[in-house]
Amino acid sequence: MNSKAALLLVAVTSGFVLVLEILAGRLMAPYIGVSLDTFTGIIGTILAGIAAGAAVGGALADRRDPVRLIAQALFYGGGLTWLSIPIVSALGPNLGSGPVAIVTLSACAFFLPAAVLSGIGPMVAKLQLASINETGAVIGRLSAASTFGALVGTFGTGFVLIALLGVRTIIIIVGAALVLAGVFVFWRSGRARPQPVDIAAVVLAAVVGLAVGSPCDHQTDYYCVRIVADADVDPDGRPGGRSLYLDQLRNAHVDLNDPTYLDIRYMRLFADVTAELPDGPIDVLHVGGGGFSLPRYISAIRPGSTNTVLELDEDLVTIAYDELGLSDADELDIRTGDARLHLDDLSTDSFDLIVGDAYSGASVPWHLTTVEVIEEFDRLLRSDGVYVMNVIDGNESRFARAQLATLAERFEALAVIEPEDGVPDFPVNQVLIAAHGPILAPQIDAEDGQLVTGEAVQAFIGNARILTDDFAPADQLLE
Repeated sequence: MNSKAALLLVAVTSGFVLVLEILAGRLMAPYIGVSLDTFTGIIGTILAGIAAGAAVGGALADRRDPVRLIAQALFYGGGLTWLSIPIVSALGPNLGSGPVAIVTLSACAFFLPAAVLSGIGPMVAKLQLASINETGAVIGRLSAASTFGALVGTFGTGFVLIALLGVRTIIIIVGAALVLAGVFVFWRSGRARPQPVDIAAVVLAAVVGLAVGSPCDHQTDYYCVRIVADADVDPDGRPGGRSLYLDQLRNAHVDLNDPTYLDIRYMRLFADVTAELPDGPIDVLHVGGGGFSLPRYISAIRPGSTNTVLELDEDLVTIAYDELGLSDADELDIRTGDARLHLDDLSTDSFDLIVGDAYSGASVPWHLTTVEVIEEFDRLLRSDGVYVMNVIDGNESRFARAQLATLAERFEALAVIEPEDGVPDFPVNQVLIAAHGPILAPQIDAEDGQLVTGEAVQAFIGNARILTDDFAPADQLLE
């Protein structure tokens, strides 16, 4: 194998390992969500695969024909890549959530393909080391090629391929490229060909990988999106009812025929808080759009109101227009991209209400929880304005308490709406309210929750630590 071919092979296989690492997060998201834990588990698993593959590949290269080993690694690595799709689809719904589930699913689906492909580097090095005098130069070139390939795989997948082709399509293409490369190396080397049973196994992996359907109706850059009609769940459901699922969570519900109908409990609580604002049109900033339930509701019950919506996912906005009843008649000012990056463009003292409802999986994106961003929200609110925020927490409510402690750095009045019987051991929606003036008690349906104010809120906060840009472990506080 000449030097150029060796460098190309190492770069391509290393690139494919990083392609799989990035795709793993999207492929697994419908079952385990997207969080810091998710990426930590995936990165750790892939790194373990790289380490194991390099060690085993190097040991095998000293004992067997490296060229045949390379052909086998490419051939079987492609098959294992294809198998990641049915493995995730089969195990994902049954493992639950949390770090153990994340690492287990990552390991079952991606450890072996990462290890097999990572074993190719030392096999190529064995072929290139013609003299001990060139060891440093050879290893250095191969290491550089490997890193370069990893960079191309990372940037190309994250910035281009996912939006262009979709996750499963990329995995199928990567698997096919590896299998064909393996066949080519077998053919060029003249070594023994793969056995019929090996060919059958790889073909079966391809068939199964292609046959397993996606759980998503739409795959955006950020979410696996599903739209479920009420009638599909309950024949007596609302004819215009539609639920929006992002990854594994029900994110929103809308009624195509009645924007004033709010099916989800915390949305009704948002509406209860909104009802206590002065009569007439209001100016509202929504941090997170999702199904756009609340902006449409406010437009319907308070004509003339302005609704500025900061939504991360541009494709989700398109889906809302196409399938969730959003229309130009709603007169929303929708700005796509990261919400925090838009705050500097908004005028001081321009909103009566700010609604925090941005989510990544089951947690609020950490950079939207800190005292620094709360200072920005305070700047945007009028003196009698209100900030209301949804959090999903339970048991000791460590995140909810920390968020309230952070809000207390800027707002004198705090309240929380919790379930009627208090916060249970499992995660539930808790609505946090903050203002400079007294918080008017909203009229809350008893089944939706109870308002906690004053000293009870301070007792609830306890010694919770304030969240800052330097310290905001939102995901860990939810565990």
